Amino acid sequence: MSQAAAGRIRARPRLARLNAGGPESIADGVWVVRGGFPSRTMNVYLVRDGGGVLAFDAGIEAMTASVALAARQLGGLTRIVLGHGHPDHRGVAPGLSDVPVFCHPDEVADAEGDGGMHYFNLSELAPHGRVVLGAMLGAWDGGPVKVAGTVSEGDDVAGFQVVHLPGHAPGLIGLWRPSDRLALVSDTFYTLDPQTGLHGHPRVPHRAFNWDTEVARASIRKLAALEPNTAWAGHANPLTGDVAAQLEHAAATT
Repeated sequence: MSQAAAGRIRARPRLARLNAGGPESIADGVWVVRGGFPSRTMNVYLVRDGGGVLAFDAGIEAMTASVALAARQLGGLTRIVLGHGHPDHRGVAPGLSDVPVFCHPDEVADAEGDGGMHYFNLSELAPHGRVVLGAMLGAWDGGPVKVAGTVSEGDDVAGFQVVHLPGHAPGLIGLWRPSDRLALVSDTFYTLDPQTGLHGHPRVPHRAFNWDTEVARASIRKLAALEPNTAWAGHANPLTGDVAAQLEHAAATT
């Protein structure tokens, strides 16, 4: 990490403490750092990568110090792999400018550009949602990211397989580990209503933020076909139990 980046992180230690916790072990060689004020529903995953860890998804800017500290405790941050490039999923990356960033080829332009904002349609939200989420998107975003390389369907990333799950974003990816049937899937599905903060059953991501909602449904079915034991999304808690049935129901629900 550069001295400039470290300085930016040190300048906001109090805010960082409010916005993220330490790493929680969720599977062999996998940890989650939860962030976002006040309920910490943003997830950044740290995955064992040689002697260090990679970050899958990059949360919000205010989580930068906590993600950097958690990664140091686990051997150091080797790379960042974006699940997609939306403002609340690339926020940490610009502050860790010495760490290479990877994403799907279909996500490069948005990760390096406006974070997908050009296809957002906030008019689909209730009036209060337009105001609150419209303001929060800017607060969460660390800004454009310089992408060092790409990963595509079937590539190996630290013992996980890349799965392309477009719809919410054109280049949205998940990481799939067949040995324990663990899926880390960014915003392939929601279990959290972005307008109310209420938790519930899995659902298709809100159309206000989707590149293509019908393609997002197909990706949820693609994920269900893998029959995960556990599926961790970009926000809130994991799906467990009969994950495939829950996902199939979500894909079929309008």
